[in-house]
Amino acid sequence: MSITRQSIVCLLALVSASSLFAQRPKNLPPAKPISEASATGSPQFDEKLFGGMRYRLVGPFRGGRVLAVEGVPGEPNVYYFGGVAGGVWKTTDGGDNWKPLFDKYPVSSIGALDVSRSNHNVIYVGSGEACIRGNISYGDGVYKSTDGGISWKNVGLKDTQHIGAIIVDPNNPDTVFVAALGHAYGPNSERGIFRTTDGGKTWQKVLYKDDKSGAVDVVF
Repeated sequence: MSITRQSIVCLLALVSASSLFAQRPKNLPPAKPISEASATGSPQFDEKLFGGMRYRLVGPFRGGRVLAVEGVPGEPNVYYFGGVAGGVWKTTDGGDNWKPLFDKYPVSSIGALDVSRSNHNVIYVGSGEACIRGNISYGDGVYKSTDGGISWKNVGLKDTQHIGAIIVDPNNPDTVFVAALGHAYGPNSERGIFRTTDGGKTWQKVLYKDDKSGAVDVVF
């Protein structure tokens, strides 16, 4: 292409671009500038809102990484947490003391936990963390307690291995949803979203794509 021809092509491109800008309606309001806070990723709230809050470590000592923590409505000193390698723990005094609840059970990796809002003695735990990294431990399904964590029973989904979330219907402790990632490094069919309406006696797969696609979260 000659220099003259290149110049003509460039001129046409400039004319086309300028005509596009000329066609923009004149009555459009000017674009709002991006705030400095948004551009820098700063929090979009009044930082004084949390200025009076102070945090301290309440243990338990060497509890390790934690993905599952639940409080109990109306009981501000009662909390449960599940460690990714330390089982389930409970405090009834706001963290001054913690009691291990899972030492005699064959799994230590906890990925999810929920306490029934309508019956605080009913707790469901999903074993096997779903935060996949270089060193992880798998679980063997869902555990249920009906006595505030004193005893537990495996209620199924044993081949899910990694459970990311459990939610209990706030009005019915027998209705529960589970988000199961499934096997971390290979295909398997027991993955996706599961539901029980009989307290874990039976489970229905309510969302499933294929044996290589799992679920890590579920909300009402």
